[in-house]
Amino acid sequence: MTSEALLFVVAFGYLALLFVIAAWADRRAETGRSVIGSPLVYTLSIAVYCTAWTFYGSVGRAAQFGPAFLTIYLGPTLAMLLGWLLIRRMVRIARAQRITSIADFISARYGKSGWLGALVTLIAVIGIMPYIALQLKAITYSHAVLTEYPQPALPHLAEATLWSDKSFWVALVLAVFIILFGTRHLDASERHEGMVTAIAFESIVKLLAFLAVGLFATFWLFGSPGELLARAATAPELRQRFGLDAVPGGAGGWIGSLVLAGLAFITLPRQFQILVVENVDERHIRRASWLFPLYLLAINLFVIPIAIAGLLLGDSAGQDPDAFVLTIGLAAAPDWLPLLAFIGGLSAATGMMIVETIALSTMISNHLVMPLLLRLRRLRLETYSDLSGWILGIRRIAIVLILLLGYLYHALIGESYSLVTIGLVSFTAAAQFAPALLLGLYWRGAALQGAAAGMIGGFIVWLHTLLLPGFAQSGWLDATLLDEGPWGITWLRPYALFGLEGWDIYSHALFWSLLVNIGLLVGVSLFSRQSRLEQTQAALFTGNLSPDLLPTPLWQGETRRGELRQLLQRYLGTTATLKIMPVSGSDDEELQPAPPALVSEAEQALAGALGSASARILINSVVRGEALDLEAVLSILDTTSQALEYNRRLEQKSAELARIGAELRRANERLRELDRLKDEFVAMVSHELRTPLTSIRAFAEILRDSPQLEAEQRSHFLEIVVRESERLSRLIEEILDLARLESGRMTLNPERIDLVQLARQSAEAVSHLCQDRGVTLELQLPDAAAPVIADPDRLQQVIINLLDNASKFAARPDGRAQLQLELAKNNWRLSVEDNGDGIDAEERERVFEKFHQIEQASDSGRPRGTGLGLPISRGIVAHLGGRLWIESGAELGGARFVIELPLAPAQAEPDGDAQWLPAS
Repeated sequence: MTSEALLFVVAFGYLALLFVIAAWADRRAETGRSVIGSPLVYTLSIAVYCTAWTFYGSVGRAAQFGPAFLTIYLGPTLAMLLGWLLIRRMVRIARAQRITSIADFISARYGKSGWLGALVTLIAVIGIMPYIALQLKAITYSHAVLTEYPQPALPHLAEATLWSDKSFWVALVLAVFIILFGTRHLDASERHEGMVTAIAFESIVKLLAFLAVGLFATFWLFGSPGELLARAATAPELRQRFGLDAVPGGAGGWIGSLVLAGLAFITLPRQFQILVVENVDERHIRRASWLFPLYLLAINLFVIPIAIAGLLLGDSAGQDPDAFVLTIGLAAAPDWLPLLAFIGGLSAATGMMIVETIALSTMISNHLVMPLLLRLRRLRLETYSDLSGWILGIRRIAIVLILLLGYLYHALIGESYSLVTIGLVSFTAAAQFAPALLLGLYWRGAALQGAAAGMIGGFIVWLHTLLLPGFAQSGWLDATLLDEGPWGITWLRPYALFGLEGWDIYSHALFWSLLVNIGLLVGVSLFSRQSRLEQTQAALFTGNLSPDLLPTPLWQGETRRGELRQLLQRYLGTTATLKIMPVSGSDDEELQPAPPALVSEAEQALAGALGSASARILINSVVRGEALDLEAVLSILDTTSQALEYNRRLEQKSAELARIGAELRRANERLRELDRLKDEFVAMVSHELRTPLTSIRAFAEILRDSPQLEAEQRSHFLEIVVRESERLSRLIEEILDLARLESGRMTLNPERIDLVQLARQSAEAVSHLCQDRGVTLELQLPDAAAPVIADPDRLQQVIINLLDNASKFAARPDGRAQLQLELAKNNWRLSVEDNGDGIDAEERERVFEKFHQIEQASDSGRPRGTGLGLPISRGIVAHLGGRLWIESGAELGGARFVIELPLAPAQAEPDGDAQWLPAS
């Protein structure tokens, strides 16, 4: 058990730390050193999705329904992996139109309708109240568990007095903290850098705290994951509880929860605030599309182990699975672990409440209160010089009211549901925004009346199928509503509407509410007539979007600069107005007409503070004229499309020119290399020709100038001249062969031959050379014929060249060479191997270069060649459709040259049909 004083100090100390972090981040932003310009910070801020529901409720749901908890996180995972382009589109639109909230986004899409924004706000406030109540319940219940373990005596809220209820004080303290935290600036479309930084920090804290509890439960209490699972396997009730059959509603429930979580991830006000409004760089979205799923994987890694551990501990962990994260530590852990878990749960709850209440307070101010005040002429707001303080005050009051409404829901029915159950109620309410939001981005025909009808219809279904049954279960409504339906109409039963039974209650409510929502949206839109402004906004939202080409001035009316300045000062204050309209040099300039671009900029600035609908009303009050009509907007969009297409073509041309340039550079490098090789080749040929010519000339001159030479010496000199002449002739022939090969002019006369017979003839031709060099030549040839299609003279030239090389480089004095022929699949392989020093792997391709000769220490006294035999041999074999390569010798240990030639087709049968079969 933990003392209340310690928890009080830890909780307030943690909130103070968050405030310090937020203030530090805001100060850095003011100096131009933003902390949030990182995809990692953006990803961690998106993790505000993981609330107290995740920290406590996921374990509770896993303990009751096994893997059912996973759908709540697989939905957002799929949304980020597959839908990041959708989120990027929303970010671009929000940046262009200074969108402040999801209500502002939907309102702006459908003609900047004030009453549609008010409708979205009302649905959001009512629908999110259960979610805020969930966080209050999590904080107060975790406090009770820690201070009163093992018997947390949490009084029934309906029986407790207001002043003795800790939930009430938690709500008030958080209201003060959030007011200090998130309402220091008026422009809601500006980034709350301090808030985002603090939320990112909280995401790290709750992740580390949950992992600490999971590691303790898995590796400390039970030794290892395997031992934990082995213990669970011995309990039959656990095996059933953690199987797929435990998922409520079966496959339908699984798919329904998956869709519900994916839609809520985009449409929850706090998620829209972080994903869209607080985004500083759209490139962060792509990185977050895989980083955020990794975060979800990490924070859910130990959910099932903690749930199993809590169930195995039994009474030591308590009877409420939602509290296992705390009670496991209280039962067997050191004192610091339950305290760390409490801080993690506090992070998860406060993070959600900070962002959610800031988003909802902005929506209430911009779409409920300010439009109402602007229409009350008796207030004479136009006589005030600065109303920015009023607007901030409205938001602060809204924060207090939101948290008190959340507390009220918690007090009335919060104890009737588990944490996850409360969260899913809010998820289904937020999903009612999805049709108007998503269809509005891609279907220009979606109309204001259709969007409103769809949301109203879906919200009514949500009230009937989820919210009212909660009041009935808590005793505030007649319990017969669940079993008999309203007024005894059974086909209107909330959990079996129109006779649809067997589904879990959330998939059931999602199905009917979205069916009504989408049906009314599409049906009413098809028979509605859009206003000019609605058509304009629809064209902007569904058209091509480029961050470089938007926003575009959309005003054709007139107003004086002075009137526009007074309007901005009244609602934004002097400092914000000076950023848009610096002080003019003379009074005459204040009387000059404001350009359309300035009018549009002023409207966007007002939209950032008051919302699109209120900004439109205020601009209309000073501008004589109206916004551009649909034709003008479409013309702008066409110009935008043409510019985008032109840019795309320019990029294609640039890429093509870059590719051509690279090819030209490669070709130029190749030409230079060929020129270098040509010079080397000429130099090598000159050298090789000069050597025998020099010898021939020298000995010829000796014979000419020395008639007195003895006959024996004269005969010796003549033999040298003949040998060098033969060498010169051989060199010239090889150079000619090489030139024919490289130019493709070598003439080959392929015919069907027996490779066995050709190999024997080649061996006989070099047998006297082998004997002279003291080399034993071994033949391993098959008895049957080896038919191939080849030029016999050229192929024999290759084999003799290989045998000659083998005899040159065989070991001394016991030299051995081997000629082997074998069948390899559909090819004949003829190999020549010696027992010499072999050829290193890095030299095996170089020996096929012209004039390249291997220098070996044992080469002294061995005959040398020209260095052209192997390049010519490889060229001949390639022209015959085969291959020639070098590998290490398998039997004799030296170098092994391998020729591979295709097997010749079988001889034609008497009926004329050729068969491609191996010869036998």
